[in-house]
Amino acid sequence: MSSRAGGARRFVVRRRKACKFCVEKIDHIDYKDAKLLQQFIPERAKILPRRISGVCSIHQRRLSLAIKRARHLALLPFVAE
Repeated sequence: MSSRAGGARRFVVRRRKACKFCVEKIDHIDYKDAKLLQQFIPERAKILPRRISGVCSIHQRRLSLAIKRARHLALLPFVAE
């Protein structure tokens, strides 16, 4: 057992998140499904980035487009109150 100056470092290997839409085989992200889109918008009403939501790049583009369309039709808020 050797002691280093500054302590031993521990590396944590995190498992990659699987895309929710790929796992559930959802091809079309509907802008009218506000309940589904709410999962990807925090309280501040911003769109979550890929690295946090765990969505693949193809579905992230479709998701952001659906959120923007839902905002335009007032199904989702643009900003938090």
